[in-house]
Amino acid sequence: MDCSSNNMSDSVQTNGIDSNFNMDLSASASRVIPKGGMLYGEYLHVDRLLSCQEPVTAQTNNEVHDEHLFIITHQAYELWFKQIIHEIDSVRLIMNRRVSDVDEANMLIITSRLNRVVLILKLLVDQVTILETMTPLDFMEFRNFLSPASGFQSVQFRLIENKLGVKNELRTNYGKSHYLKIFENPKVIDLIRLSEQEPSLCELLQQWLERTPGLEKNEFNFWEKYKTVVMELLERNRTEADKETDEQQKTLLLDDWKRKSELFDSIFDVNKHNALMARGDRRFTHKALQGALMVSLYRDEPRFNQPFHILMLLMDIDSLITKWRYNHVEMVLRMIGAHQFGTGGSSGYHYLRSTLSDRYKVFVDLFNLSTFLIPRNCIPPLTPRMKKRLSVMEDIGENMNDSEQIVD
Repeated sequence: MDCSSNNMSDSVQTNGIDSNFNMDLSASASRVIPKGGMLYGEYLHVDRLLSCQEPVTAQTNNEVHDEHLFIITHQAYELWFKQIIHEIDSVRLIMNRRVSDVDEANMLIITSRLNRVVLILKLLVDQVTILETMTPLDFMEFRNFLSPASGFQSVQFRLIENKLGVKNELRTNYGKSHYLKIFENPKVIDLIRLSEQEPSLCELLQQWLERTPGLEKNEFNFWEKYKTVVMELLERNRTEADKETDEQQKTLLLDDWKRKSELFDSIFDVNKHNALMARGDRRFTHKALQGALMVSLYRDEPRFNQPFHILMLLMDIDSLITKWRYNHVEMVLRMIGAHQFGTGGSSGYHYLRSTLSDRYKVFVDLFNLSTFLIPRNCIPPLTPRMKKRLSVMEDIGENMNDSEQIVD
């Protein structure tokens, strides 16, 4: 990528990926910079920002004090959502481009920006506790004014879900309707649909993992070596079970061997793996799963240090979003109970609780990798050629992606 400062301007779209998101959905006027520079308030539009809090109860004879906190908290969420989208889009833009000349600094850019998303999400998880200083009775004083508004209508949160890779077929319907039905603005609907059509971070990650060096059958052929070791370990378990003289213990060992055999067979048999993908139990392609497993097993090799860190950060993002959902569910239960409808017409607590399942985990396959790890002393040794490949970054562009430089 050209390293000039306008690479990531708001209007740029590369390979179908929108590099930024403007909630205003309209062309913004160009800003005039005074000769003497800009003051703090002018640069940040503080006057406009602080004028955005308009409690509806202020229009009545009984203004509710805590409504201001409610508004501030949710506006802060939306500002941070916008930053998360900005970071995710920049990572997607890097991972969606492949060229021959490589600068490994992009691995650092990706990890840095994903780490920033992790820290923002940690902040958002903790922010719920501030809102919980408002009591249910306080909330009841202005809740009726919110209908039909609902957090479910957050356009940016839906964009985050889609850009990460939440699949529509795995979503819980909002009431009995598709989640898009809740939005009325055609521009918003088009924006969300576009985010569904663009390659998600999960899809781009899979393409990246499929190019992991060492998967090539005519080179190191990691998968066959790994499969050979696993089959030897399983055979050893079966032999130990057969030698057991205590019938009860023998039954337990055989049952354990059978479970492990079926589990590993689900990744060795492509058809079984694809069937699990079709059911939504797995997200990664068979080859992407192989790449993720190889990176995890050989993470100590210099070339896999950063890729392994990226996989860890993506799991952190998934976990933190789940924690944020959980805190939101608990707050709703505390504020309105389990049997009232949400302000937007949803089933409230019960709907939100359904979003805590693995169906909403984008990188669930990364969490499940631990199931398929093998003891360190059983990891297939690298050949001298493969050892060299993983010790240097000479051909990283062909396998681990990309040479694009992004300058803020």
